[in-house]
Amino acid sequence: MKYENIIKGIFIERPNRFIAICDIDGKKEICHVKNTGRCRELLIKGATVYLEKSSNPNRKTQYDLVTVQKNDRLINIDSQVVNKVAFDFLPTLFEGVKFIKPEYKYGNSRFDFYVETEYEKIFIEVKGVTLENDGVVRFPDAPTERGIKHLKELQKAVKEGYKAYVLFVIQMSDVKYFEPNSQTHPEFAEELRNARDNEVVPLAFDCAVTPDSIEIRKSVLIKI
Repeated sequence: MKYENIIKGIFIERPNRFIAICDIDGKKEICHVKNTGRCRELLIKGATVYLEKSSNPNRKTQYDLVTVQKNDRLINIDSQVVNKVAFDFLPTLFEGVKFIKPEYKYGNSRFDFYVETEYEKIFIEVKGVTLENDGVVRFPDAPTERGIKHLKELQKAVKEGYKAYVLFVIQMSDVKYFEPNSQTHPEFAEELRNARDNEVVPLAFDCAVTPDSIEIRKSVLIKI
């Protein structure tokens, strides 16, 4: 997935979860943050950021903040891009894919993808991962009752004969391993273990990230 018209800037502050103030060529600009998570360890005053300039001159905010430089690591924080790169990746993940339907309603949830192969019917829930510390990546970075609900619904789907996966898309490269964030949300970590024990398959893949692109790259070890 490639962005258009990427511009380098310096992060100044984040007045609320939707907007950031960035310095772009010496001018303060109000920018849309494409991630409602905390991102506290990333959006630090003085951090180098990469923004996509909108082609719509009538838009209220002309820039979207999509990528952050953290030390030597580029981390994409665009929560909207995760399903796009996952959609492109799914045909390589499952053999003989015949049908992919995004945003598929099942029970009381709407899963990110429903996939059919010649032999299987599959539900997939996708989670973007941006939280990293010393090469270890974790999800979530804030409590997510919605995430727990999805895990429970995936377990129900397995009981009804479907295959089910939770796909963690790590929005950076060269990490050591993935684990659930037991400190921030122990209930999610526990439900992920329950889901694994009930045949919901957790998968984690890192991404090749540049200032203007992101693409799923390779499998990452999961420690649950």
